[in-house]
Amino acid sequence: MEKSNRGTACISYFYTPPQSPGSFTRLIKIMPVTILFYESLEHIKVLLIFPQYWRCQMGKLFYGTCSWKYPSWKGLVYSKAKGINYLAEYAQKYGSVEIDQWFWSLFNDNKPVLPKTETVAEYLNSVPDNFLFTIKAPNSLTLTHFYKQKGEKELRPNPYFLSVSLFNDFLDRIERMKKQVGCLMFQFEYLNRQKMTSQEEFLEKLKTFFSAVPRDIPYALEVRNPNYINKTHFEFLSENSLHHVFMQGYYMPSILTHYKQFGSLIRDLTVIRLHGTERGEIEKKTGKKWDKIVEPKDSELPAVARMIRDFLDREITVFVNVNNHYEGSSPLTIDKIRALISGNPKVSF
Repeated sequence: MEKSNRGTACISYFYTPPQSPGSFTRLIKIMPVTILFYESLEHIKVLLIFPQYWRCQMGKLFYGTCSWKYPSWKGLVYSKAKGINYLAEYAQKYGSVEIDQWFWSLFNDNKPVLPKTETVAEYLNSVPDNFLFTIKAPNSLTLTHFYKQKGEKELRPNPYFLSVSLFNDFLDRIERMKKQVGCLMFQFEYLNRQKMTSQEEFLEKLKTFFSAVPRDIPYALEVRNPNYINKTHFEFLSENSLHHVFMQGYYMPSILTHYKQFGSLIRDLTVIRLHGTERGEIEKKTGKKWDKIVEPKDSELPAVARMIRDFLDREITVFVNVNNHYEGSSPLTIDKIRALISGNPKVSF
């Protein structure tokens, strides 16, 4: 037996029989163990696997944080608060990270700001080959209109909204990284009727865009119109080989509600982003030091863990991206989720 790569749901073991090759022929799940019958050319082997190991083999789970350069994570993630390669040390503990700084790309009427190839190279040189990035696509692609400036009364259309040429330029910038992109997320703000007349119009624009761009990495949609997250939305994702981002926080309904309603429609891959409700409030509590839990979500996390387990059992890859604003410390929240997923909590709730 040998261990799988770091970053999956839990330690996963793979059994390789000696001598002749064979194939897995029958799977029988019997609590508290899973029995795997392995038929080779010469003999039959029976392998007992604990349920959490079986889940790891069925689906992959990647834990990550929303960005990573937080000196207050010293002792939790980093050896020192300063003078280190933060991403390199981060990658020793986690198998994935969310890059959100490239989202902020649209400033007044200037040309959108896209990633520098030097930055892409720096990030790649800081992590092992099996490390994955989840990336928020530039908001110059996802904003229908410019953010209103002080004194402005009228909305100004964004000429780069769902621009195929701009997106291709973005992909060119991150070309070296593409083999390590776990998912590229398109985050859309709340779209009132001034910005988008209907869900039908929104989906039609998305269909036109995604039919015209390269499809060699997974794409996921984060929609912040609660009324757009319905059966039509998930059917559209399935028909166009796209994925759903579950966003917990702000004014959005609980992801647990959406999971209960539409979880059965999730296929292949999903992203769970855990954010808080009031950024300013939790920043006051922490003083922007992110080394302890200040707003525990202990009544919520067990259900989130069950949701993740269900996806893994259904062979769905899950990226869990945790923001400091969710509880006060992303690393400590991840520790809690890991304990719940393993079924053997070692932390106090």
